[in-house]
Amino acid sequence: MMLDVTVSQALLRLTPGDATCLVAVSGGNDSIALLDLLHRGAAVHGRSLVVGHVDHGIDPSSGVAVDLVRQVAQTRGLRVVIATCALGPGASETRARTARRAALRALARDCGATAIVLAHHADDQAETVLLRLLRGSGPAGLAAMAPRRGPWVRPLLALRRADLARHVAAAGLVTWADPANSDPRHLRSWLRHAVTPVLTERLPDVVDRLGDASVQARNARVAADATPELIEALEWKATDGAISVAAAPLTGYRSPVRDALLAAIARRLGVTVGRRRLGAVVRLLRSGATSGRIDVARSVVAELAFGRLTFHQAVRSSFGVSPLAESGSQEFGSWRISVRPAAVESAVTRSGLTTALVPGPYTVRPWAPGDRIRPLGGTGSRAVSTLLREALVPPRRRRHWPVVVSAVDATIVWVPGICRSEAMVPQPGTEGLHVDCTDA
Repeated sequence: MMLDVTVSQALLRLTPGDATCLVAVSGGNDSIALLDLLHRGAAVHGRSLVVGHVDHGIDPSSGVAVDLVRQVAQTRGLRVVIATCALGPGASETRARTARRAALRALARDCGATAIVLAHHADDQAETVLLRLLRGSGPAGLAAMAPRRGPWVRPLLALRRADLARHVAAAGLVTWADPANSDPRHLRSWLRHAVTPVLTERLPDVVDRLGDASVQARNARVAADATPELIEALEWKATDGAISVAAAPLTGYRSPVRDALLAAIARRLGVTVGRRRLGAVVRLLRSGATSGRIDVARSVVAELAFGRLTFHQAVRSSFGVSPLAESGSQEFGSWRISVRPAAVESAVTRSGLTTALVPGPYTVRPWAPGDRIRPLGGTGSRAVSTLLREALVPPRRRRHWPVVVSAVDATIVWVPGICRSEAMVPQPGTEGLHVDCTDA
């Protein structure tokens, strides 16, 4: 089978039919070959291609690569989008990779691409397995690069570097050699030029062996990731951006089983949890505490509350103190509050996400420790924190719960969905402010 057909069929399997694909092209042999093969196989895959290039600003000659990529795209009639990072000559592999991925995501978003196509091949996969092994990765890390994960698509994983080099030579393609790829200060470059050739001399099929190991590790990870949902005792619950399980059963499992389950839950949210953070979660479970919170990754938190352990995306956006408009809709963090002047038709109730207010100035803010409210139909005042706990609002949502406050005397008149105050209650038949609240 022709190489362009093989690669195009791989792209066909990995992307939906209406996908616009951002092809990441550095100007090197592999990515130039990828672009040329996908362009030649357009009739096979039928995808819309956009060429994306990231100039890291590390090497002084990187402008040559920018010009080359632009020319290669234009001669094929393809749109090209370019991002510049200006990292400087001292940038590390990790910093460059982080900046590159962020830039590619931004380029994809700007051009409407739903897939970012990368030129990683079988030799890259073997190097990744070795790198992960040297860094002490577990089975999840040894799974290395997936053919598709999120927007990242790799249609060349079944091909060798030599296959692509032969295509470049046969097609007479011009490429750019990034000096960083041969710099032994970078661990991957050292493996590529100093270690892999020695291994290949002794074990000619070492790349295939390492590729097979990554497939086995990936299959094991897929099986492990599916396991927590299948264990009835864990009472698995999943919502947007959060997964929770019963906490008590986890403390009864043997350590390897428990750790594998916790790691699998975190991977469902797209993060890999290292041993140190995993140990912190285990200590929280064993501590006897009824609540607690552990940051397990930059974007994911593990939270213990109401007998359940919840992994969820960290909530970083909140809102301050804002006036409540007398009509229209406003957003306060993830909450939307809509107000309209209207005659009050029935008596105001204590609970619910809808209420009526006596016309007047009000503000909305997140609740704060020490806040108290005098419940409608009750006696005395109660702490808002207690009411939120009694309503079984998990801590991750509790932190950003809004309260509606009188702008005249700072009295809390409503905690949406939790409690209506006895203050500022209009009588049926009078004019009032009809207020609806929803939480996204």
